[in-house]
Amino acid sequence: MRVLVALGGNAMTAADGSATPGAQIAAVTEAARHIVTLVRAGHDVVLTHGNGPQVGNLLVKNEIAAGVVPPVPLDWCGAQTQGTIGFILLDALQAELERAGLDSRPAAVVTRALVDGDDPGFARPTKPIGRYLPEADARTMVEHGQQWEDRGERGWRRVVASPEPRDIVDAPAVRALVDAGFLVVANGGGGIPVVRQADGTLSGVEAVIDKDLGAVVLGHAVRADVLVIATDVENAVVGWGTPDARPLGRVGVAELREVDAVCRFVESGGALAVITSLARIAEALDGEAGTVVHAG
Repeated sequence: MRVLVALGGNAMTAADGSATPGAQIAAVTEAARHIVTLVRAGHDVVLTHGNGPQVGNLLVKNEIAAGVVPPVPLDWCGAQTQGTIGFILLDALQAELERAGLDSRPAAVVTRALVDGDDPGFARPTKPIGRYLPEADARTMVEHGQQWEDRGERGWRRVVASPEPRDIVDAPAVRALVDAGFLVVANGGGGIPVVRQADGTLSGVEAVIDKDLGAVVLGHAVRADVLVIATDVENAVVGWGTPDARPLGRVGVAELREVDAVCRFVESGGALAVITSLARIAEALDGEAGTVVHAG
């Protein structure tokens, strides 16, 4: 099968949330070990990832340096984290593939996701990102064109648009690499958001795309059979935090409507979607672990 694995940004940090270079490399090295089990089982693998902690670090650097150099725009932050995370994933995946004696090679593609310039989110941004700042510091960022809101006692926080991804601009390159036998890392952070101008050209925009929704669009664009949402738990749980909590095994879309991405993937033609931990992804594809979502 062709399998798209979506890693959360927190899967690339230490358990305590630390995002030091060493912590990120250690976490990615552990993730690579599990991902390569899918290649060993004969599957074509495409890997996508979140980038929340990594972009958050860049935003702090922007804020600290704002009085000296202009802040880097958010689409550039997305591109930078795709490059950095892609680089450490390449090293980790290549080492694990070689250790397993597999011929497959890893590749990373800086990937753009097309969004609609008329998406309602651009008219009224509501997605909070980054840390809280005192009003004086926030107003410095507002002078650089950013939108910040007063959130009361905690301070001010930046808000941006979170538009729906419509297409993956660089999907043909990803497909070509997968068809050639590469394990491909693509569309990190949901993709670098771009809009199409009246003259047909593309340009980046200040926005954040939901990583899992980006994975759905990428999955169909690269003709994936299965979407795996890799989390820190083995199964999705109904009634979390209540006495009636129960883990879900194999379920239909109707029973998991609240998990939008997996429902969208299956309803729009995907064979299966899986929610499970990294350690159980190979077993989940065999139906022996995780929450497996089908069209029924």
